[in-house]
Amino acid sequence: MTTDWQALTRLTQGRHMTVERVRLTDDDLVIEGSFELPQLAQLSVEDQVFITAFVKSHGSIKEMERIYGLSYPTIKARLTRLSDGLEFVETNPSPSRVEILERLAGGDITPDEAIKELEAQK
Repeated sequence: MTTDWQALTRLTQGRHMTVERVRLTDDDLVIEGSFELPQLAQLSVEDQVFITAFVKSHGSIKEMERIYGLSYPTIKARLTRLSDGLEFVETNPSPSRVEILERLAGGDITPDEAIKELEAQK
């Protein structure tokens, strides 16, 4: 599976790509549409390997220096370049107006709580 992504990444050479069909193999379910690849999948194979090594080393730049045989400033510069190219993904997004109203209708929140959440969106 990893080699499939690497081959695809090499084939596209960093060009923008959209996936139009996804198959969930366990359920034999196919979804068709227009899907953006996750940010990390859009990186070059080399950058994907670098980030994987960084995560596997628990974020240790010292360990990355050992693995790659590069200096601290070189590792740090590459991490900065990669970081600057990635958008921050909101991990706790505000609920939509519809979600708030559904929670209110379901009795999960009080009318006062719903009003507070709706006003916070303004």
